[in-house]
Amino acid sequence: MSRVWFLIWAVIICQVGAWAFAPESKVPQAAPTDGPGYGSNENYAVDGRVRQRESAIATLEQPYGARCAQDGRKQFISGLNEYYYQRQNQMERYPETFGKPGADYIAKQWSTGEDRRIERLTQEAYAQGYLTLADLNNVARRLVETVVRNERVTGKACA
Repeated sequence: MSRVWFLIWAVIICQVGAWAFAPESKVPQAAPTDGPGYGSNENYAVDGRVRQRESAIATLEQPYGARCAQDGRKQFISGLNEYYYQRQNQMERYPETFGKPGADYIAKQWSTGEDRRIERLTQEAYAQGYLTLADLNNVARRLVETVVRNERVTGKACA
């Protein structure tokens, strides 16, 4: 009986060893296309960007006093997080999926007058102390860092 257990133990050890030391299989990534720079469901993404902009502008136009209060603060940070998260995520994913046409397309989509207004209002909120980079999630923070790069914090609104 002990030989049977030894044989089972040896098979298990060999299986674990083969699994642990086997070379990692590389799944080939889909090659970027030279197409239009977007997929067949882009009309939904366009509508989503419109709603993201509307929500971000509403967030940035809320009363200044509400930006530091409990629920108002959560809404303010959440609204900016969502807008900048979606924007940064699309700016990274479109080039991965669609190559240079995707990068050019999505850069154009996120450079409207409303986007520049949101950036300006974000810079003002940052400079006045209503927003810190630590308030944002990692994805959103990467884009907001570039938006507020040359801004100097002059106020301590929520300190």
